[in-house]
Amino acid sequence: MFYTKEMLHKEFKMVTEKDQSKKKETFTNRVEYLKALKEDMIKAPKNFSNLNLTTDNLQNLIDDWSAPKPLDAFYKRIFGMTYAEKKAQEELEYVIYENGEKKEVRKSKEKTQSVH
Repeated sequence: MFYTKEMLHKEFKMVTEKDQSKKKETFTNRVEYLKALKEDMIKAPKNFSNLNLTTDNLQNLIDDWSAPKPLDAFYKRIFGMTYAEKKAQEELEYVIYENGEKKEVRKSKEKTQSVH
């Protein structure tokens, strides 16, 4: 059986819902799912050959989801800073202050019509 990206997303969504169904969200089911997936990948790599996924990628995800604050662990691994630190950095990059008021300087995502 070949795994597809859609299958992995669906399975991960199901274990996420299990983790969130408790009073306090846990990450136990997600970590166990990722560990089992990694074991499957080691045992039968041909089932994953159509995906851009490695055991190293899975180990990074296992490490991130095992951390007390998974989002911060992910941001520290990718950006070298916590989620809050990254958002603060982005705030400084995209906002300037004029007369004590914020003024956004990043380009609008909306396309403007040119006048001919």
